[in-house]
Amino acid sequence: MYENYVAARNAKEMKDADVARITGITKSTFVDWKTGRSQPKQEKLEKIAAALDVSVEYLRTGQHPEQTSDSGQKYYFSNETAEAAQYLYENKDLRLLFDAARDAEPSDLKVVHDMLLALKRKEKGDDKT
Repeated sequence: MYENYVAARNAKEMKDADVARITGITKSTFVDWKTGRSQPKQEKLEKIAAALDVSVEYLRTGQHPEQTSDSGQKYYFSNETAEAAQYLYENKDLRLLFDAARDAEPSDLKVVHDMLLALKRKEKGDDKT
């Protein structure tokens, strides 16, 4: 469960001290959860969830409750799409790249894609230039 909390906290670019200040939960309590000495009670989970703008279910399981539209239909058509959207939401740098790509021409996207692949190859030592 602590890993889910850390993921949500990092997505908000916060530290334990920030969450402690907002929720009134002591920093030592977070250490106890991290080391497994204790588990958070429902009341504290609700405070943390509210501070991090996630559900208590997410903190407990790492799974977001199925999102639905006002008509009651699933918001996403597949779990893969929901996971991709969540990943994009939680990664600020990737969101910036996605936002920049929205207005790009397909040919420009191809150039950026090729550049990223070349950088990955270079990083792995597979650069064949």
